[in-house]
Amino acid sequence: MVLPDGFSLPPLAYLLVLLAAAAAVAALLSRRRPPIGEATVLAFVPWMVAGAAGHVLEVIDAVPEVVAPLLGTPSVYVSTFVLAGAVWGLSDDRVLALAGTLAALFAVGAAFAVGYLRGTITPVWPVVALVGSIVLAAGTWGLFRRALPGVAATTGAAGALVVLGHALDGVSTAVGIDVLEVAERSPLPRAIMGFAETLPTSEVIGVGWLFVLVKLLLATGIVWLMAEYVEDAPSEGFLLLGAIAAVGFGPGVHNLLLFAVGG
Repeated sequence: MVLPDGFSLPPLAYLLVLLAAAAAVAALLSRRRPPIGEATVLAFVPWMVAGAAGHVLEVIDAVPEVVAPLLGTPSVYVSTFVLAGAVWGLSDDRVLALAGTLAALFAVGAAFAVGYLRGTITPVWPVVALVGSIVLAAGTWGLFRRALPGVAATTGAAGALVVLGHALDGVSTAVGIDVLEVAERSPLPRAIMGFAETLPTSEVIGVGWLFVLVKLLLATGIVWLMAEYVEDAPSEGFLLLGAIAAVGFGPGVHNLLLFAVGG
């Protein structure tokens, strides 16, 4: 198995609607061909937060049954793309960022409201993980920029976001495993941390550190490999960097928010 536990397609009716909506948005974007740059990637960040928060609401059973299939895994990725892509296709980066910020505030606020009403808000370790992720990502990007200034300049904020997103995913996962003792759902991280458990360091610093290290090495390696592509085809390159960032940023935000409001 390479898919995480809980990964399942929605009922057929929902699946058909999602695929049709995604195809319509893709056609809209194909016709309009909006310019893609660093600003576009950053404008999608609030949507990553909104999608992650929506999935948290589904996990803690805080959404109506009719909506829940749209926010599961992997449906939430398609649902978020449909909403964000439709806004992007009908406007520009500034409106995309504003709409995403409003969506993120609503979804995150709803998650905290549910946690407050249930008495399950526990913010300390999520805040520690968030601060640790930012510090670690900043340090890693600083060293990367010093070692490969040309690559860092070419990929810019999108490259930094890739590193931050995967640092967030790695650190939040490590805190979840080593401190909060939650179960890891994805087989690959489970295997990496299973190997770390066989090392003498496991009793001293836990097992999550190895996953963090792997995530940072992968993130910086991908940014390095992507630099030439970004230079040759900026639109496609930045779009791909944004997608790679989302693969880390979304799960990382999901972890932090779930730990904060799920008790």
